[in-house]
Amino acid sequence: MSKEIQIYNTLTRQKEVFNPIVENHVGMYVCGPTVYGDPHLGHARPAITFDIVFRYLKHSGYKVRYVRNITDAGHLENDADEGEDKIAKKAKLEQLEPMEIVQFYTISYHKAMKDLNCLPPSIEPTVTGHIIEQIEMVKQILKNGFAYEVNGTVYLDVNKYNEKYPYGTLSGRNLEDTLEGTRTLDGQSEKKSPVDFAIWIKAHPEHIMRWPSPWGEGFPGWHIECSAMSKKYLGETFDIHGGGMDLVFPHHEAEIAQSNASNGCNPANYWMHNNMITVDGKKMGKSLGNFINLEEFFNGSHEKLERAYAPMTIRFFILQAHYRSTVDFGNEALQAAEKGFTKLMNAMERLGDISASDTSTYNVNALQEKCYTAINDDFNTPILIAHLFDGVRIINSVKDGKESLNASDLEQLKTIFNTFFTDILGFISHKESGGNDLTNEVMELVLQLRGNAKKSKDFDTADLIRDELDKVGIQIKDEREGSSWEVK
Repeated sequence: MSKEIQIYNTLTRQKEVFNPIVENHVGMYVCGPTVYGDPHLGHARPAITFDIVFRYLKHSGYKVRYVRNITDAGHLENDADEGEDKIAKKAKLEQLEPMEIVQFYTISYHKAMKDLNCLPPSIEPTVTGHIIEQIEMVKQILKNGFAYEVNGTVYLDVNKYNEKYPYGTLSGRNLEDTLEGTRTLDGQSEKKSPVDFAIWIKAHPEHIMRWPSPWGEGFPGWHIECSAMSKKYLGETFDIHGGGMDLVFPHHEAEIAQSNASNGCNPANYWMHNNMITVDGKKMGKSLGNFINLEEFFNGSHEKLERAYAPMTIRFFILQAHYRSTVDFGNEALQAAEKGFTKLMNAMERLGDISASDTSTYNVNALQEKCYTAINDDFNTPILIAHLFDGVRIINSVKDGKESLNASDLEQLKTIFNTFFTDILGFISHKESGGNDLTNEVMELVLQLRGNAKKSKDFDTADLIRDELDKVGIQIKDEREGSSWEVK
């Protein structure tokens, strides 16, 4: 069966067959969080998206070096070249050292990612740990004539750059369009052009986070960090660069410019971008004040939440949409995701109770082929999940005696679910993820009470429990070995 992977490349705006630079090896860089607040649903989406990419590439036999950075300095408010550092501002408000803020929210981020069962990256570099590399890259860009220094701040000269390399290849914006959409200089700016951006910024007296450099004390611009760190760990050109769609411009566009200006080449061959989580049609994010912390999802404490949602429910909610599609937050959608996940997890458990027959009435090999076709098609998780639901139908039919599987096909079906549901999609039980397993605990109690009613020959109560559960989408099945439940 074909294992040829197709990836939608933002750079070329089309799907392309994935061919790594080095055979059987993949270098992947993904933009990580700026750690100045609690991780929220908007952080979960890229983490889960590229966790799937990481998992599937490894499953396909590649040795993957997955680099995801932690931004702990240099990210100014409104993603600008001037103003307060987001982390330093938070540190002042909390009357803490900036690194205390960084440590606290990095730990919080890691805990949330573990709850969501995202594998840790191979390397997780920080901005403050790579100041030397960033200074060296700025020096090289200056040496190559694509930057200029004014009063301790170094700017990339976009017009000069555009003479040799086309600016805007990733976002599709040309320089003229960008200039039209940029405010006119007020005469006070140091920049030659409003499209120029800072790659090293002079630290004003009130700025807490600063480092010595050839241009005086300062700190790196936001964009230079990823260019320097991806080069250090993956080389001047690597395979995949990922991140949220909101980073295409200016962040990733700036990365391409910096890499061309310093190394003379584009940093990555494939650019992948996940779409946004929206709330009432607007992007979810800290700057818009409409975000919900992941911990609030897990404990149900946010006013927009009707109740708590376990980490695997959140993971399923995100993966039931294609990574390039928007996902709109809603309690109904989350509850539907919860039912879907529970149905698949219950089927996984039922697989272990199925006995093999002499013959098969179902083509398990065709199901496996469909699953691989879906994931190979630009990591199409919603189609893959739909195929796994086909597998659920077969499991239930075999369990009920309507279909049969021989020993070989039964083992293959188990392999399909272990491979795709567990290894590639990364689903585990609520209990394993550290999430709330209350649904299962409550249902076990309900089944026990119903069983007691039947033993007492109180069949009216037993039927009432069954019928009321059926109304809310939970089906009770009475079998010789006992009663079980599943989401319809």
